[in-house]
Amino acid sequence: MRASDYSDVETTEFLLAALEQASEAVVIVDADLLVSHFNAAAESIWGVARADILGLDASCLGLADLQPNSEITIRRCDGTRLRASASVSRVGIGDRSGYMVFVRDITAEVERRERIALLNLVADKTTRAVVVTDRNLRVVYTNAAFSGMFGYTATETQGRQANELLARRLTDRKTLARLRRRICDGRGDEEEILAYDRDGNEIWVSATVKAFHNDRGRIKYVFALLSDISESKQLRSLQQLIMGALADELPLTEIADRLCRRVEVIAPDVVASVLHVDSDGLVHPLGGPSLPDDYCRALEGVAIGPNIGSCGSAAYFGTPVLAEDLDTDPRWQPFKTRPLAVGLKACWSTPIKAKDGRVIGTFAFYFRERRAPSRWHQRIVDACVQLGALAIERKEARAQIARLAYHDMLTGLPNRTQLRQLVNQAIDDGRGKQLALIFLDLDHFKDVNDTLGHSAGDALLVEFAKRLRARIQSSDLLGRLSGDEFVIVLPNCDPARASLVASNITAALASPIWIDNRQVPISASMGISIYPDNATDIDTLMQQADAAMYQAKQAGRSTHRFFSADMNRLAEQRLVFSAALRQAIANDELRLVYQPQTRTVDGALYGVEALSRWHDPELGEVPPSKFIPLAEEVGLIEQIGLWSIREACRQMAAWRRAGLDVPCVAVNLSPLNFQNAKLAAVVAETIAANGLPPEALMLEITEGVLVNERTAAIETMNAIRKLGVGLSLDDFGTGYSSLSRLAHLPIRELKIDRSFMRNIERDASALAIATAVVRVGQSLKMAVVAEGVETEGQRKLLAGLGCDVVQGYLCAPAMSPEAFERWLVDHVAGQARAMRKSVDEAHSQPTPSLLVASTSG
Repeated sequence: MRASDYSDVETTEFLLAALEQASEAVVIVDADLLVSHFNAAAESIWGVARADILGLDASCLGLADLQPNSEITIRRCDGTRLRASASVSRVGIGDRSGYMVFVRDITAEVERRERIALLNLVADKTTRAVVVTDRNLRVVYTNAAFSGMFGYTATETQGRQANELLARRLTDRKTLARLRRRICDGRGDEEEILAYDRDGNEIWVSATVKAFHNDRGRIKYVFALLSDISESKQLRSLQQLIMGALADELPLTEIADRLCRRVEVIAPDVVASVLHVDSDGLVHPLGGPSLPDDYCRALEGVAIGPNIGSCGSAAYFGTPVLAEDLDTDPRWQPFKTRPLAVGLKACWSTPIKAKDGRVIGTFAFYFRERRAPSRWHQRIVDACVQLGALAIERKEARAQIARLAYHDMLTGLPNRTQLRQLVNQAIDDGRGKQLALIFLDLDHFKDVNDTLGHSAGDALLVEFAKRLRARIQSSDLLGRLSGDEFVIVLPNCDPARASLVASNITAALASPIWIDNRQVPISASMGISIYPDNATDIDTLMQQADAAMYQAKQAGRSTHRFFSADMNRLAEQRLVFSAALRQAIANDELRLVYQPQTRTVDGALYGVEALSRWHDPELGEVPPSKFIPLAEEVGLIEQIGLWSIREACRQMAAWRRAGLDVPCVAVNLSPLNFQNAKLAAVVAETIAANGLPPEALMLEITEGVLVNERTAAIETMNAIRKLGVGLSLDDFGTGYSSLSRLAHLPIRELKIDRSFMRNIERDASALAIATAVVRVGQSLKMAVVAEGVETEGQRKLLAGLGCDVVQGYLCAPAMSPEAFERWLVDHVAGQARAMRKSVDEAHSQPTPSLLVASTSG
């Protein structure tokens, strides 16, 4: 061996020994990508002995496709993983070449980097501004909320002093100094500070500041969390101050003074002023504690106008007026001397308006420099003009209390108190002459309120009042009692003229009105009482007219009735029945009877309908046609509906325990039940308590639920269908259902009203309606039930139409639970006999020759 060769070997061994001692993993791969060197650090990183790796392809280490510098994931033999950085260098010695790979474990570094990225992500997602500075208050980090709040990008903030970014002339330096001392003491603190954004707009912030120290106890970083409290706290405190003063009934001047003083605290660069503008357009200073007294006195009684400073012009035009330079603004020339003398150089005034749009005052900012208002100033003024309006309107309201005490606010008509006085005066003035009192009640007014909202209801009442005024004489009296109840008093009027006036009113209401681009029909029911024929005092006259109005409602609405002695008897009877019904519900004295529903084709039991019955010990058997409408009028119908659900489910559970197969029970509910958002929960609780499947219950609703399009009712219907409980549309075809709405509602069943059954075999119109209902049900995949079926001819006709179910006296009347049980046993037995007979008759028929031929062949 030559000396030069020996020297190369020795050098190679030295380099390999050095690589063996390296802290980084070193892997040498030859030109064939086979591992030729694998040092101790590589064994540690991969967790494998070099003897198991040398000579293998580098791909087993995940090193086949490395770039010069990259990060890789190493899968160790024990299943664990780590992140590493890999640096690849190509090396060549003589005619040999290969690759040297240096690998370093960076798992901890990657985890730290990911934690930092996560913290940055969290910080950028918060709505509060975050700023981190070094010990000299130079910014090292700001989050996205900081950029959104103050307008600076993260790059623009780097290295700049925090005070330079956020503080301006009116920032309280004492507060900043106090905060800095507490940071240095290691306590940290929270302060409210007036800061500024990049454009110079004021922002009140709540700053929570904390210092972080290094191992030697020296401040390394300062962390600040900033929240915009301009509206949430500063404006709220302003509102609370004034609302408290209003609640304490302080004088208007005291309230205005407090308002101005508080504004000057949260906006230190302004001087505030409040003026009142009376009905004659004259101004009266209310508040301006920082303005010269003689200047305020000089403004007293000045008339508003197009060139009367900022406030007079703002009040005149009803829009804000800005004078950026009082010295040169032509509107200020007669008034500028005193403000300029005390250093006020600009003025911005905003009108204060009442709810009806009248200008009742002004709120002004005076500035000590020539400038326009900032965004913060605008937010303050928006709040102050509302508070000023409340305060000034309260003063005006007190002057109107007497008038409001005797008039209806919506229509301006005399109210009940004033009407009593006017009627008594009319009786006295009439000296015994006849006087007619007409009691009017709008028909279906509640539907308008529930469907279109109370604003639409108010509009309807106002229009109603206008049409009534147009149909009476100037000497007649018109008043509003409450809600949709009105009274017309016709002095010196006999029954004939009263009837004519009522008829004219009915005609005047024949055309609908427009509300929110919708036509709304309008009509009224009227009751008439005559003085002194029926009564001689106002209270009795009103009671009698009210009773007569109720009779007009019963007669179909949109008409009038005169009071009679019989009506008084009926009214008393109604009170007796109402009290008895209320007692019956409280004592659980109602009961349910059940009418079967059978399938049209085979007569099998489809279900039963539960119907309420009431027997009173004194009143006797009260028919549903009487007590159900009464329950609706006196507010008991919802209780009856809930009781019916519970009782029907209890009975269904009892039948099923007794082995009786009753597929479903239908319960009638009022539209009011579906206004109750808790109805679905009650239904779910009831069927669960009785161990019933949801399909065992069907709830029947009327078309009124659909016509009014009540959102709450629709939501309740959807919630009930999600339970699996069925919904049936009762008396379909008698109302005004929209088929487009019906198709999108969770209805499972349609019921043809019994009124169409009476003449369905003779009346083409009744047959056409029944046919249409069946077709609608078929197209919407709903079952169709025909009520009131009494003859076999009706059943066959309905079967031919494809009607699914029949209900009526043809099958059975409504029965007590015990009677129904006997009926069901007999009905099932009868069906079985009919089935056997049908089978026997089929077997007795001769076998067709064709069948014989086919089977024998």
